[in-house]
Amino acid sequence: MSAPISIRYGSEVAAAIAQRGPIVALESTIITHGMPYPANLETARGVEKIVRDNGSVPATIAIMAGEIFVGLDEDQLAVLARSPEVVKASGRDLAAIMVRKGWGGTTVSATMRIASLAGIDIFATGGVGGVHRGAEATFDISADLVELGQTGTTVVCAGVKSILDIPKTLEFIETQRVPVIAYGSDDFPAFYTRSSGLKADHRLDTPEEIAEAMILHAALGSGTGILVANPIQEDDALDPAFIDRTIAEAVAAAEAQGIARKEVTPFLLDRINQLSEGRSLKANIALVKNNAALAARIAVAHSRLRNARK
Repeated sequence: MSAPISIRYGSEVAAAIAQRGPIVALESTIITHGMPYPANLETARGVEKIVRDNGSVPATIAIMAGEIFVGLDEDQLAVLARSPEVVKASGRDLAAIMVRKGWGGTTVSATMRIASLAGIDIFATGGVGGVHRGAEATFDISADLVELGQTGTTVVCAGVKSILDIPKTLEFIETQRVPVIAYGSDDFPAFYTRSSGLKADHRLDTPEEIAEAMILHAALGSGTGILVANPIQEDDALDPAFIDRTIAEAVAAAEAQGIARKEVTPFLLDRINQLSEGRSLKANIALVKNNAALAARIAVAHSRLRNARK
């Protein structure tokens, strides 16, 4: 017999669940491992505000003292933003962290898993993990991609991080049977830039179309998530040639220092921020907020459709 999973809901989220209202799940690694303090806390608060401003309820997810929290208050956000003891929690890590009463900032895979348990259908993040460069030798493939193939959560992101091998990532996503929908674009974006040079599987131009696709995808019993790729806005995007050079330098530094596994992405993002003199962090914050706004509008449309058909 499986052990019961206890989830502690914030009051705002609990009310939205009871009313079948629109909710957007938000990860917590962006707070604990994605940005330096105080930019992390300011971004978390800003993202939650944008979700509310677009008609939905934000549900930031984290593990705190061994308990799953869905919807954090101001004090909890502040604690996460400053605590050095919070570990980066992928989906596979949740049970062990809970057993030892630990603290975890949830990655994309963990947030998807918890959102699914909580009945939340849509999740906004910056970028999902993917197939790392050199994966043919290291087998370094993010658990985010496997989770997308197993959990029916729609993930709104700015594509995959450009530190990854994007063609191999898209091939792996296809193998997982996960539809990739680019919002208002034919191209698949590359996090800091609006195009990776690769085409997305599908293009949809309104939140309502994406919400309808979510309803139909679930009705088909597909059992997978949907990846919605939302290009960074033009004014916030970085120059592709510049970011490619910067990433190459950061990857070389990681290899020289023997950085591997979970530590790779945080190291690379920090190094890229240093090399770009803060421009990458500014772009990162802008794209997360842009994704949160789109996810909130999709959640509103999805809630309306779902409630009309119940």
